[in-house]
Amino acid sequence: MTIDLAARPRRMRRTPALRRLVAETRLHPAELILPVFVREGLAEPRPITSMPGVVQHTIDSLRRAATEAAEAGLGGIMLFGVPEVRDARGSAVDDPEGILNVALRAVVEEVGNDIVVQTDLCLDEFTDHGHCGVLDASGFVDNDQTLERYRSAALAQAEAGAHLLGLSGMMDGQVAAVREALDTAGYQDTGLIAYAAKYASAFYGPFREAVDSQLLGGDRRTYQQDPANRREGLREVRMDLAEGADTVIVKPAMSYLDVLSDVAAESLVPVWAYQVSGEAAMIEAAAANGWIDRRRVIEEAVTGIKRAGADAILTYFAMELAGWIREER
Repeated sequence: MTIDLAARPRRMRRTPALRRLVAETRLHPAELILPVFVREGLAEPRPITSMPGVVQHTIDSLRRAATEAAEAGLGGIMLFGVPEVRDARGSAVDDPEGILNVALRAVVEEVGNDIVVQTDLCLDEFTDHGHCGVLDASGFVDNDQTLERYRSAALAQAEAGAHLLGLSGMMDGQVAAVREALDTAGYQDTGLIAYAAKYASAFYGPFREAVDSQLLGGDRRTYQQDPANRREGLREVRMDLAEGADTVIVKPAMSYLDVLSDVAAESLVPVWAYQVSGEAAMIEAAAANGWIDRRRVIEEAVTGIKRAGADAILTYFAMELAGWIREER
C-alpha cells in the first residue's frame, strides 16, 4: 500500500493550542441545563444516595442553587417536585400551594429572567401509583383523561411563572392539548418543551430515588418508546413539532445518539438531550472505584452529546462543567 506522506492529520493535534483551534465541537455554559429536585417537608437538603453530589432541596436551598446556576451562566434550571401526599390523580401537581408551584414562584422571584426557569409537567412524582397519567379501571394509563390533568398542571405552572414547561409524559396529543389550554387562558408566551423521543429506559433508576417514585415493580412501556426503535423516535418528534413544540428533547442521551442525530438533522426548533440519572451514576461509580478519570469522562460524554446534535443538554454535571469551561478560557 502506498502512503500519501502529504496527508498528516497529526500536524493539527501536536499541541493543546492547535487542538483547541481546530476543535469542531465546543461546550458553553449557556447550553447546559441543571435538573434540580425540591422536596416538601424537608428542614435541610437531603443527599440522594444513588446520585452523588445531588440533593433533594428545601425551598431555601433551591433559591441558592438557582442563584448559583444563574451566576454560572447556565442556560436553564429544570424543577422537579416531590410532594408529601400523593393520590391517584396527582392532585398536588396543579395545586397552587403544591410543592412544585411554590418552589417555582420562589425561584422566579429569586432569579427572574437571569436564567430560563423550567418545570417538569408530568404526574409521576405526584401519583400514588407512580405512573405518568391517570389509570382506568383496568390499571392502564388513560391517555385522554391524562391530557386533562396536563392542561390543568400547565395552567398552574404558567400562573406560577414558568418560562418553559417540560412535557415528559409521552401521552399522544399532549403538546396540542397543553398549547390550546395555555393560549386560551392568555399564556401564549409560555413555551413548551416536548420530550418527544423519550424511551422506556433502565437508565432512569436513580431518578426513582430522587423523586421517591411509587412505581413499584411496574414499568412505563405502554407509553414511553421501545429502546429497539429508531424511526419511531423521529415520528414522535414530527408529531410534536406539528402540534406546536418550541423545543424537542431526546431522552436518555448517551445510548440514543443515533436518534439524537436523526432529530437534529430534521428539526427546525432547538433540539435538547437529557443525560439522565443512570448515565451520571455510572460515571460517578466508575470514578469512585478509580477506573476512570472523572472530569475527562464527564467532558467527553457531554461533548459527544453535543457533537451528535444537541443544542442544549440537561445534565447533573452542569455546574461543574460551567466551572471547567471558565477555567479553560
